[in-house]
Amino acid sequence: MRSTFKVLFYLKRDKQKKDGSVPIYCRITIDGKESRFGMKKHIDPKLWNVEDGKAIGKSVDSSEVNSLLETTKARIYEIYREIQGKDNSVSAEKVKNIFLGIDSNQYTLLKAFDDHIEEQLELVGKKIVKATYRRYCYLRKRLSEFLSEKLHISDISLREINYRFIRAFEIYLLTVRKNKQSTIAQYLILLKGILEIACKNERISRNPFASYAIEDEQSKRGYLTQNEIEVLMNWKLSKKLEETRDVFIFCCFTGLSYIDVFQLSKEKINLSTVGQEWINGKREKTDVDYFIPMMEIPKKILEKYQHQLFKNGRVLPVKTNLTINRHLKEISGICCLEKHLTFHISRHTFATLALSKGVSLESVSKMLGHKEIRTTQIYAKITTEKISRDMEIFAEHIKETESKFLVNF
Repeated sequence: MRSTFKVLFYLKRDKQKKDGSVPIYCRITIDGKESRFGMKKHIDPKLWNVEDGKAIGKSVDSSEVNSLLETTKARIYEIYREIQGKDNSVSAEKVKNIFLGIDSNQYTLLKAFDDHIEEQLELVGKKIVKATYRRYCYLRKRLSEFLSEKLHISDISLREINYRFIRAFEIYLLTVRKNKQSTIAQYLILLKGILEIACKNERISRNPFASYAIEDEQSKRGYLTQNEIEVLMNWKLSKKLEETRDVFIFCCFTGLSYIDVFQLSKEKINLSTVGQEWINGKREKTDVDYFIPMMEIPKKILEKYQHQLFKNGRVLPVKTNLTINRHLKEISGICCLEKHLTFHISRHTFATLALSKGVSLESVSKMLGHKEIRTTQIYAKITTEKISRDMEIFAEHIKETESKFLVNF
């Protein structure tokens, strides 16, 4: 049975540029199945004949466009006949890919991701945590959506990736997916890493990120002040909200993340050589050891629930992350806190307060279980309280100098 084959050129009117011109697209249809791609050419829509699928008139612009369309159509027909002659199995996607230079002999972006994801899966639990593996899977999905929605292709050769492609993907994440700049930066760093591997394996001659600056806008880390913590601690709440509040406060004074407090058991609470109680374990996210000496407030919270039994030997009434965040939103309203309260704020609060009270960056980094101290530096906000305290210390040290100055003033 002979397949039906058609090539049509049309305008993508929703992609109109500021000068009014519109991009031209090509649509290949074989047996009712379509595949599309951009021609990388724009035209004034007034010069376009919709029925004929070509430019109107004999102007220089129209002649140039029509020449490109004729050449493209001829080449697509040629590829179609070549495939039919070889294996008698032809599809619109296959014709398009060969025309664009994405054939079976070329290494593509999604293939590079698939290979890397497969490798990462084998490393889960050995060298990386599952969250890292999932980030690559999620980015692979976003790239696939971008290729399909914006470029109308299923994949792209690594050799075709350039500055313009990366920029278009960044804008897509920002405008279509509504991602924050800090999230986008993380995605681009992962993509850069994949392309660097391809470069080392000589799949491409140069990493296109070599000329691309990744903008990273550090998100503002919300945290509670000491006064706000006291308000939260002393407010009378219903039992379910009280349990959530207690777990949240516990993490404000230990810095544990949700997953780490969720998994907290008696085995992770030990006495030091001087009789001080410590929490120690490995962070689920980074697989890095953490060591946290407990202050009186978290000790009291543990004592409050010591006679209750929780699943899997847990020591605190930790609900699901979704439930906790819903409760915290309710608690924030009840306690009149003018902040969007989420569970992760407890960790930010611990880090910020510890640093503002004079705990060293290195100690806070170790307690938080960070891989690198620069991660901890995000929390090192210069608060007015710290500035005031530091200046008091400074003034104390120069009192003698001040007295000498005042005598002669």
